[in-house]
Amino acid sequence: MGGSNTGPINLGNPGEYTMTELAETVKELINPNVHIKTVDNTPDDPQQRKPDITKAKELLGWEPKVKLRDGLPLMEDDFRLRLGVENNKIS
Repeated sequence: MGGSNTGPINLGNPGEYTMTELAETVKELINPNVHIKTVDNTPDDPQQRKPDITKAKELLGWEPKVKLRDGLPLMEDDFRLRLGVENNKIS
């Protein structure tokens, strides 16, 4: 922790998705029977959800390697394993 960099370093995917697009993708890949409910944004809700990963690239040599559609099922499997929840999907 003796480096000269201060402040946060964003580790995220610089692809920009709306919350609706994300919810629809989760529904499609994980549970097609779920109902998506939309609500009004709060006044402090960010208008843009696109992390600037410049610092991660420059300081850490890091950039994302897994696409959203590939990573969501992996994340679901990991959560289920950690929580001890069975996956009842029919393949």
